[in-house]
Amino acid sequence: MKLGGGVAVAFVDESVMGVAKAWRFSVIPAKPALLKHPSGSVLSHKHECCRCRSSAALPRKPISWSLVCGLMLFCLGMISLFTGHVASDLEWYSQRLMKRRSYFRLEGINKGPVDIWKSDYTNYFYGCSNRSRNFSHAVPELSSNGYLLIGASGGLNQQRTGISDAVVVARILNATLVVPELDHNSYWKDDSNFVDIFDVNWFISYLAKDVTIVKRVPDKFMRSMEKPPYTMRVPRKSPPEYYLDQVLPILQRRSVLQLTKFDYRLANNIDDELQKLRCRTNYHALRFTKPIQELGQKLVTRMRAMAKHFIAVHLRFEPDMLAFSGCYFGGGDKERYELGEIRKRWETLTDVDADGERRRGRCPLTPHEVGLTLRALGFANDTYIYVASGEIYGGEETLRPLRDLFPNFYTKEMLAEEELKHFFPFSSRLAAIDYIVSDESDVFVTNNNGNMAKILAGRRRYMGHKRTIRPNTKRLGPLMMERDHMDWDTFARKVKMFHKGFMGEPDEMRPGRGEFHEYPYSCICERPLGDVVDNKRNLTEARNKS
Repeated sequence: MKLGGGVAVAFVDESVMGVAKAWRFSVIPAKPALLKHPSGSVLSHKHECCRCRSSAALPRKPISWSLVCGLMLFCLGMISLFTGHVASDLEWYSQRLMKRRSYFRLEGINKGPVDIWKSDYTNYFYGCSNRSRNFSHAVPELSSNGYLLIGASGGLNQQRTGISDAVVVARILNATLVVPELDHNSYWKDDSNFVDIFDVNWFISYLAKDVTIVKRVPDKFMRSMEKPPYTMRVPRKSPPEYYLDQVLPILQRRSVLQLTKFDYRLANNIDDELQKLRCRTNYHALRFTKPIQELGQKLVTRMRAMAKHFIAVHLRFEPDMLAFSGCYFGGGDKERYELGEIRKRWETLTDVDADGERRRGRCPLTPHEVGLTLRALGFANDTYIYVASGEIYGGEETLRPLRDLFPNFYTKEMLAEEELKHFFPFSSRLAAIDYIVSDESDVFVTNNNGNMAKILAGRRRYMGHKRTIRPNTKRLGPLMMERDHMDWDTFARKVKMFHKGFMGEPDEMRPGRGEFHEYPYSCICERPLGDVVDNKRNLTEARNKS
């Protein structure tokens, strides 16, 4: 293992608009880190001071035209250098601004009636996360700064965010990444390893050009270590600079470093090339194992055999989640007692006003409220729905109102009871099957804004802004409390009005908005208008011929 001291150079540049941006260069023995200034140049200014005598005290001398020309050339050179640098900065900022503006070029988005099954602007955008030519190849294992061990945290989708971020952190540190360890001690109590859920060989090979990944630290190397691997937990949302300043020196000194509870430990806004690496990991490298993938596709096929279109509804309505929210869901004294006892697990939680929480939109929608929302948006009662969920508080009694609104109601257990038997002890593998069906659905709906909801919303945007409906709970909460005091048409009109901007349309994207895993703006590109028009024309001609 190649070891050595690291030198960090910080450079701060100010544009003419007064916007300052700090860029880091990591000069480490393996290879420079990946944070480059777009201009690729560094200005250095030497100021020479001289005292000038009064012209009256000296006899006038003839002007040296060679000196004047030299000074003029020097000034022109300095002006050229300065303006070139500023132009480079302006170009970089303009690219960022143009990327923001690209989502608003299409007039009429969210202004007219919305197709509830598909965005009219799907064909205008596509996922783009390919590495650029300037993105250097991964550092070989023997030349890297050490081995990076990662302990993921939480359920399947929370761990997915941690794994994606771990790949980027390994790249920043020029480290060899060891296949991450999954969390076996969280609420879900799943002892599955990485290899049980994800195709580990595909994961390693797909990212081979970006980061060197190994299945384990070589035994020979571990035996040669004088001390066990150093363990630390980094703060949440740490920027790349933190890893270079605080983590890299320890990695170089100890050669093997373990980062624990690794979820959301990398800053949301980082360099675009690193964001694209996040996308390559999340949307391409993290492929499920063959048994999980095949069963998930079987369920999709069975849903498609019954209906041309179907909705996937992700319900988070587990007892612990409801207890943590502090909300009341209409179950009387029994509910208050049961959820109150569960809530005592968190000593730091204080009593809250349940009605106040609902009016502020902090409560998840009940299955009944989800059904009412879908019907109000225009989905008929013969629509087929697939419900992706874990344990539902109240069981069938809680689900009955949703079933009444949508009789064509299916779950993974209903579609593949026998085939699921050997998956039942493993909650993460069951969640992976729900993930596949939800991803392949025509419309994805959620009653919460948890990790699966965010991850799938981001993936569906990346895959062409597939229709994704997330509840506007700030407006729906109060509306649901008042729904018995208005007629159905009024209720439906308000639901439709409140959900403009919550239907998964392209103009909902904002660089820097929310979690990057939910809004992967750096990885979504706009197609040239001519390509879209030609494609539509070809489809129309093909349809007319048939």
